[in-house]
Order: sequence, then structure tokens, then C-alpha cells
Amino acid sequence: MSEITVTPMESGWFGVQVSEGKVETSHRVRVPDDLTERLGLADEGQPDGVQLVRESMGFLLEREPATSILEEFSLDDIAKYFPEYYAELRTRISG
Repeated sequence: MSEITVTPMESGWFGVQVSEGKVETSHRVRVPDDLTERLGLADEGQPDGVQLVRESMGFLLEREPATSILEEFSLDDIAKYFPEYYAELRTRISG
């Protein structure tokens, strides 16, 4: 099981540490300003960036090892590789 630690950085950016056993990786992730609105989550109590990043990293880790995840990316980049990402994120956030 992976441990995900998310730390807010400068505006819209988050630092992420992933620990999988003895392997640790670091990532820099950007949350687009309009993501919650585009996902239709604006009425869900505005999930914060930490929650969006944590759920997104969980999504990625279910599909690939942490060592395969880019070191720096925007959450929008995930949908380029996994078309189901937005629908899955919406489900994860809204319960």
C-alpha cells in the first residue's frame, strides 16, 4: 500500500511524496484553478487542492507504480493518458 503526503506550495502547486515500501518518490503537481467547476464539484463544498491531488495520485497509483509517475505535471495531464480520469475523480470526491 502506498502512503501519499501532499503539501501546499505556491499558488496552485502541491508537493507530493509517495512511499511504497522502501521506494520513495517526489512530485510537483499543479491543480488548475477551474478544475472543480469543470468537474461539476463546485456545489460539493469546494474540495481543496490537497484532496484533489491525493485522490488523483491514488487514481494513478492504482494504474502504475510511483516510479512511473511524472515528477512534475498538471492534473489535466492525467486525462491525456487516462480518459476515464475526470469521471473517476468526480466519483471519488463526491462519494
